[in-house]
Amino acid sequence: MIDLIVAVFIATYLGMAFGRWPGLAIDRTGIALIGAILLIAAGALTLHDAARSVDLPTLLLLFGLMIVSAQYAASGFYDGVAATVARMGGSPRKLLAAVIVVAGGLSALLANDIVVFAMTPLLCVGLRQRGLNPTPYLIALACAANAGSAATLIGNPQNILIGQIGKLDFVAFLGYCAAPAVLALLTVFAVIAVQWRGRWTANAGDGPDLSAIPLAHDKTQFVKALAATAVLLVLFFTDAPRELSALAIAALLLLSRKVSSRELVGAVDYSLLLLFAGLFVVTGALAATPLAADAFAGLAAAGWLPDRLATLTPLALVLSNTIGNVPAVILLLQVWQAPPPGALYGLALLSTLAGNLLIAGSLANIIVAERAASVGVKLGFADHAKSGIPITLISMTVAAIWLWLTGALPF
Repeated sequence: MIDLIVAVFIATYLGMAFGRWPGLAIDRTGIALIGAILLIAAGALTLHDAARSVDLPTLLLLFGLMIVSAQYAASGFYDGVAATVARMGGSPRKLLAAVIVVAGGLSALLANDIVVFAMTPLLCVGLRQRGLNPTPYLIALACAANAGSAATLIGNPQNILIGQIGKLDFVAFLGYCAAPAVLALLTVFAVIAVQWRGRWTANAGDGPDLSAIPLAHDKTQFVKALAATAVLLVLFFTDAPRELSALAIAALLLLSRKVSSRELVGAVDYSLLLLFAGLFVVTGALAATPLAADAFAGLAAAGWLPDRLATLTPLALVLSNTIGNVPAVILLLQVWQAPPPGALYGLALLSTLAGNLLIAGSLANIIVAERAASVGVKLGFADHAKSGIPITLISMTVAAIWLWLTGALPF
């Protein structure tokens, strides 16, 4: 049975690396689910064991935060922000700075994947109407969303998972991760501004006029979203379980006379939640075998545990850009029992910043590329890599130095 577990594990994570299985129209979520189902159906795991391997509090917290973000979407907030940024006056560099500040700031408080999903199409339309090349701004949107999300425990799925499993303090996390996240945002601006100088313009597109697009804007629903966020942040500074706090706020938002619960619940990214669940089962099955314990003991004996920057930094870079940063974090936390808090801060920060290297490095990058394509704008692999590689190497180096200076991790 161990051979089957290993085979399913390898096939699943190869699927995470390539994003599909050859010849099949199946994505990463489908691959993770098939792997989990195969293990259960073959008897390698009982249903009870499979359920125990899933970190339910993490999924519940992520679900609650998605409901909060859906409330912002229902108020028209994301569309309004994208349209406002695209129409603002000033130089192309000023617009670039606005995209980075907005994407980074929103992603620190709301799930970065939902932020870029909502903002990308209208931003593309507005940029083309102004005769600006959307490519540098799309790269900025994706990279800033990743960098900004690194600042907090609720900025992205992998940080949520790390915070839940490690029971990390919200304020302490800010102390270790907020400053390098801000420096990463500055790096995004500097690299793109230098690389794309003199190449901001493009032929004006024939897309719909932004002024003609009806943008829903409900002040009442927006105030509800702001109030929910404020209360949730206050609760996160207390000892109350984060998942229960998020669920309580989500339940209150569902009690609405104007926005249907179907609309809010329908905006949840169930594909991401199922990806988490499937990977929890597959990696949990491997972690329960003697192979995982033996491999971990071997790494410890050789001094290769990722509790030092010299090991964790390249490991985060490689794993995030092969299997993806979410699957990488799930894998590490399933086989690495009781990592020290400093290593968890480093894993959250470095795995998130590493996602800027290539389009496949993070879900936010993929979402930006796919949503841009839906309105006729192509974000190429080479264009993203040209900016993403220096952004990632600089920001990860700065982050590693910061983690060393603050005493979170030794080199």
